[in-house]
Amino acid sequence: MFVDLLKRLTAPEPEALPFDDARLALAALLVRIARSDGDYARVEAENIEHILKHRYAMSDLETAALRQEAEALEAEAPDTVRFTRAIKDAVPYDDRVGVIEAMWAIVLADGTRDEEEDALLRLVAPMLGVNDRDSNLARQRVERA
Repeated sequence: MFVDLLKRLTAPEPEALPFDDARLALAALLVRIARSDGDYARVEAENIEHILKHRYAMSDLETAALRQEAEALEAEAPDTVRFTRAIKDAVPYDDRVGVIEAMWAIVLADGTRDEEEDALLRLVAPMLGVNDRDSNLARQRVERA
């Protein structure tokens, strides 16, 4: 189902993704971070929907559909290193920083800063081209919210 998107993401010279594909790829990263500790809690799925709804001004039905597509894409996506590097090349920096902030919201959604989720986010941020300072500022914004 996502073969074309994955081929475009992992091409040697990926082009900028159309809005819908970029939105789906970024949503899949949120799912990946939520699943990284082996416990994809309902609160995390709900938080992903909340983030997507507000970030993209979507209806509840559209948001639920996007999350379900993102779950399927995440399951088919290549390893995290290749997936995030591909997104880095295809998505503007400001959008990637916003995704790091959303990822921190997912990591902190269940009230604990799980080691596996935290480690994955610290791995993913630089692969997305987001520096430690911007990632830490994103985390602080989430913690204050």
